[in-house]
Amino acid sequence: MSILKIAVFGGTGRVGSSFIRLAYYQGHTIQALVRDQDKAQELIPEATHIVGNVTQKDDIQATVNGCDVVFSSLGTDKTTTLSESMPLIREVMEKQGINRLVTIGTAGILNSRYEEGKYRFQSSESKRTKTFAAEEHLKAYLELESSTLNWTMICPTYLPDGEEEGGVRFEFDLLPKDGKKISTNDTARFAYEVLDSPSFFNKRVGICY
Repeated sequence: MSILKIAVFGGTGRVGSSFIRLAYYQGHTIQALVRDQDKAQELIPEATHIVGNVTQKDDIQATVNGCDVVFSSLGTDKTTTLSESMPLIREVMEKQGINRLVTIGTAGILNSRYEEGKYRFQSSESKRTKTFAAEEHLKAYLELESSTLNWTMICPTYLPDGEEEGGVRFEFDLLPKDGKKISTNDTARFAYEVLDSPSFFNKRVGICY
């Protein structure tokens, strides 16, 4: 992989901070949009920090300016931040001619393996009774699907903190059979490794051990 300048949204989260450390130590330059400068300095000192709000177009523009690719691990956290920000990220990227986006979703928005025409969160495969987070990620996915970007949405199942274990399985549009969990660090590693991989363009990817 050539050396890249990477714009990051959601960089102080569990997967985002792991991704930033990994990319930084591989020689890449990181520009991250953060809300709290002090928290960012503690969690992701490897990145250049742009203080702002991901629901503001000007702040997104400042973050992606001069970058080659974009990585987002924005979560939902009981807010509509994800569904509000993804159309803006898309618009800014398309306007600035930045084509590549890798983002973290959730296994809930993969296709159901057993109930045709349903997403996992709508089917008996999901054990969750609350669907707000999945619905937010679904809005982000549909936004990207209608875009001109070369996007990849990585959809981990249960996501505990943890170091890399390796042995990651993946499948396009589906969660691999009997997938139970995958660590935050292995999720970040997978995201990093597909950054420059055309075979993952415009795909949802279910990942697990």
